Amino acid sequence: MGNPSPNEVRARLLGWYDANRRDLPWRRTRDPYRILVAEYLLQRTRIASGTPYYERFLERFPTVRDLAAAPLDDVLAVWEGLGFYGRARNLHAAAQSIVQRHGGEVPRSYDELASLPGIGPYTAGAVASIAFGISVPAVDGNVTRVIARLFRIRENVTAGSVRRRIAEIAARLVSPERPGAFNQALMELGATVCTPIAPACGGCPVERVCLARAAGEEGELPISSRPRPPRAVTVVFGLVAANGRVLLVRRPKGQLLAGLWALPGGERNGPSESTDLKGSIRSQAGIEVRVGPRWSRVDRTFSHRKWSGSIYRCSPVRRPKETDSVRWVLREEALSLPLVPFHRDAIKALAGLESFASL
Repeated sequence: MGNPSPNEVRARLLGWYDANRRDLPWRRTRDPYRILVAEYLLQRTRIASGTPYYERFLERFPTVRDLAAAPLDDVLAVWEGLGFYGRARNLHAAAQSIVQRHGGEVPRSYDELASLPGIGPYTAGAVASIAFGISVPAVDGNVTRVIARLFRIRENVTAGSVRRRIAEIAARLVSPERPGAFNQALMELGATVCTPIAPACGGCPVERVCLARAAGEEGELPISSRPRPPRAVTVVFGLVAANGRVLLVRRPKGQLLAGLWALPGGERNGPSESTDLKGSIRSQAGIEVRVGPRWSRVDRTFSHRKWSGSIYRCSPVRRPKETDSVRWVLREEALSLPLVPFHRDAIKALAGLESFASL
């Protein structure tokens, strides 16, 4: 059995997609900005959880100029809870680049799209093909899995040479006439039929030409390296409050949850929680605090970190001085900012203790 014919794969996939595609909001438009937002937002996010965020985001920032002009805090506030906040910062930076360098129009070439912040080959290919009809591939995890099975690629798909081979196959397969529909058809097939576990081969439009299916290996492919488990890290944070106000610091670039407002503290590296916390607050906010009782536990897992530790109730020795990265704000104002989600929960729990401690 030879390799599948590109013409047959295109015909079968496009016919199946036209009859079976899900009705999703970003598929009802050819507006490049809305397609761009969808591609940023849906990276590493399931469609079911991402769709409400997509609709809220566009309601708040209906045009690329609206997004470019907005403060980053507003963008992060709309994004809060979706995770992987670097996507929001990159989308905001891309909008500013589009306004400043491209006259407010999403660039129409693959190369110009790929030069925008946070855009890699997949996103550039998706926007170029879907919004502008450019015949380029868009290879995400779903497409990688489909191609690995279709062409029976029995090598580690995370290896650079194999990724390049899959990209070359995708470039040969993409439809010259309907590149956007074809790329979405591959993604749709991977998301709904050619799934990671127990693929529904009986309902697959390309089952007849799938080399892995013919060899009975569809359940074994693709082959990939196992992801490393998140590294366990101990953390400690301070809920510093007095006179109805709460101390917040902005998480710095390059760190987990960068750009969000947070309680001071972080990953531990000293002899005790109290000593670590006092040192962190001193370096981050420039004040001394009295550490009180534990307020709540921390147990959060991210893609590459697992945080375990505590939040302690603290009181400041003196009033904190506000800067670009330090805020001493009323509790209600704190809750209106883009916050680390579990820090928001800790601040909400102050309700009913309006007096806090007095300075």
